[in-house]
Amino acid sequence: MPSLLVVVFVMELVVQLINTIGAATINNLLWRIFLSLPTPLAKGFADQRRKQKEYLAVRLELTGTSSQDEFAKWAKLRRQHDKLLDELEKKKSAVEASRAKFDRYLTAGRIISTRGVQWVLPWWYGREPIFWLPYGWFPYYVEWFASFPRAPMGSVSIAVWQMACTSMLALAMQTVVAVLGLIVAGKQKQPVAAEGPGAGSGESKKEL
Repeated sequence: MPSLLVVVFVMELVVQLINTIGAATINNLLWRIFLSLPTPLAKGFADQRRKQKEYLAVRLELTGTSSQDEFAKWAKLRRQHDKLLDELEKKKSAVEASRAKFDRYLTAGRIISTRGVQWVLPWWYGREPIFWLPYGWFPYYVEWFASFPRAPMGSVSIAVWQMACTSMLALAMQTVVAVLGLIVAGKQKQPVAAEGPGAGSGESKKEL
């Protein structure tokens, strides 16, 4: 069984990564991965994309057909257009309902596996020390705070270790995001073109 110290650190790291990347971004990525698998939902989504292409092609042809000069052709295309539109709306509604259900299950699983574990671990292991402080190195109030709320005096409790991991990882994530932002901004910044030796000669001639 892995050390409780490592388990808490990994759990807080996962939570900070989710907060930094964003739950919506993760959901979209997992949804795309799920659609790439050989499942009935993926097949339904592929059918929707195919039906959408057919609908757009018929719509384009219908737009270029005159209802007066080519009424028979226009009426046929119109019926085909309405039928494809109705089928497309049904498939789109089914996919959207599946996506909403997927997001609900994913959100519930993420909350239980992260926030739920964050709450259960300190409650279950509240009396166990994560590690012991060196004897006599710290004053009483530091040892009391480190063992808060139920760990033995002189040790670091899981609640304090969890709080320390959260603070450290949040600061590290903010630093990484700031550095990446500076790097991206530096790459997007266009270099200013240097002026040639005769760049100002035109203006000086005009003054003369």
